Amino acid sequence: MYNEYFGLKEAPFSIAPDPRYLFMSGQHREALAHLVYGFNSDGGFVMLTGEVGTGKTTVCRCLLEQIPDNTAIAFILNPKLTVPELLATVCDEFGIKYPQDNTSIKVFVDLINAYLLEAHTKNRKAVLLIDEAQNLSAEVLEQLRLLTNLETSQRKLLQIILIGQPELRDKLSEPGLRQLSQRIIARYHLGSLSKKDISAYVSHRLSVAGLRDQLFPAPVINKLYRLTGGVPRLINVVCDRALLGTYAMNKNLVSTATLTKAAHEVFGESRPLITGLHRKAAVWIIFSAIIAVGAVVAATYYKEEKQVTAPKETSNIKHSPPVKESINKKPEPAVETIKPDIIETIKLRKLSWPADQPADKSSVMAFQELFKLWGLAYQQADNVSACTQAEGSGLKCFTGNGNLLRLRNINIPAILKFSDSGGSVYYAVLTGLSDDTARILVGTEVKEVPVKDVEASWLGEYTLLWRPAPDFKDIIKPGMQGAIVQWLETRLSVFDGKSNTPRENPEYDNEMAERVKKFQLANGLVPDGIVGTQTMIHLSPAAGDKPVLDEKQKDG
Repeated sequence: MYNEYFGLKEAPFSIAPDPRYLFMSGQHREALAHLVYGFNSDGGFVMLTGEVGTGKTTVCRCLLEQIPDNTAIAFILNPKLTVPELLATVCDEFGIKYPQDNTSIKVFVDLINAYLLEAHTKNRKAVLLIDEAQNLSAEVLEQLRLLTNLETSQRKLLQIILIGQPELRDKLSEPGLRQLSQRIIARYHLGSLSKKDISAYVSHRLSVAGLRDQLFPAPVINKLYRLTGGVPRLINVVCDRALLGTYAMNKNLVSTATLTKAAHEVFGESRPLITGLHRKAAVWIIFSAIIAVGAVVAATYYKEEKQVTAPKETSNIKHSPPVKESINKKPEPAVETIKPDIIETIKLRKLSWPADQPADKSSVMAFQELFKLWGLAYQQADNVSACTQAEGSGLKCFTGNGNLLRLRNINIPAILKFSDSGGSVYYAVLTGLSDDTARILVGTEVKEVPVKDVEASWLGEYTLLWRPAPDFKDIIKPGMQGAIVQWLETRLSVFDGKSNTPRENPEYDNEMAERVKKFQLANGLVPDGIVGTQTMIHLSPAAGDKPVLDEKQKDG
């Protein structure tokens, strides 16, 4: 309803677990890192817990987007099942056929074990993911533990990821489930957002929806924190309702009065606004919020507010173009790029966008500098994206979410998406990274800042350029032959130091697959022995390709 009015491509505060909207706070980055670590391990249980609405399911879906194609996933959303029902559901998810009238646990388990053994012979990994796992009975949890008993000398054949509320932790601490608890190889508890995170969270969702203007001023953000306690799902429903009210009053920015009224509409007038998180209260509020957000509430709001006119096209709201589209607009005067002598006078500085430079050009300026690091000239042109220009020079773009540890492993300069203290979003280039400091190219200024400051304002999104192998399509996998395999062998020899004698028609054999797995494991990747995009990106700087992140920070 209000999307066109505010210049949004889509609703920014949907409660659907869309990975595109995942805000990578420090907690969310750690949660995802724990899931990735558990996935890369050799089986067992992985557990992610958190309060209602803190983003557990969204983090999990972000993990699922990163797993390799040779992974079989069974996803259970409703775990209130008996043991036979659970086993039947596992069979259904994995596509295992079983007799229709079967109720025998042994028959189910035998079929699942046979499936896991066959998957292992085909180098496929089997993962069972259970959401709302706090609803699992002790009997079902014990059966899950028994399913993980099937293993080889190197790894278990079934990995189980449990996603649940804090009650899951309490349940697994019971003496009767200590054997299962001991098999949890990675666990993390996800809390609510801090007041500082909320401003960046709101800006991030607006940006993904196509708007870089901050519609929620600082006083409104403070009020939002007090009203929601930092629970992302509550933030979403209150912000959605507040934008609807702001649109109805033909205003440009959300006010504290509108936000408070929106919260009352969502939570119910008779219910006090929350100032902290209590589990039962949070459950009640979220249930009320989901019911309240809809046409009935909107109609009530219109009756209570003063009569307003339809939004006019001459509204004085100034919208910045979406980031991904800003490089496709009509050509503008070239922005002056950084001079080499500036680098010689770097000192530790605060990370912020320069006040004397155009913030709405930050993405264009960032791409100009990133291209220059690769020895290329970026020209802003109509209907020609930066990635298209890169491909014309033999490079490719990659955009992902992660943390500084991942970027340190990749070791390639990248454009990072930041949010300042006022909630405004801007883009800058990471050019150097040591244990304590990072070198960031912000506009035309080089800043050397503490790593902790980068982590505090970085939204977790990055874009980088990388050079693929000649004739590289999608993957390099066992059984392939020819020049691309020789290329891979050359790159691996830089990593593991093995001799690299050119062969006439080399084949990607089991020995090379093991070398690839060791390389992947050393770089925090899924060790599946298949060279896809992410493995290829890591191989480029490992073989001495330029540019790479500079670790020798200047003292200034």
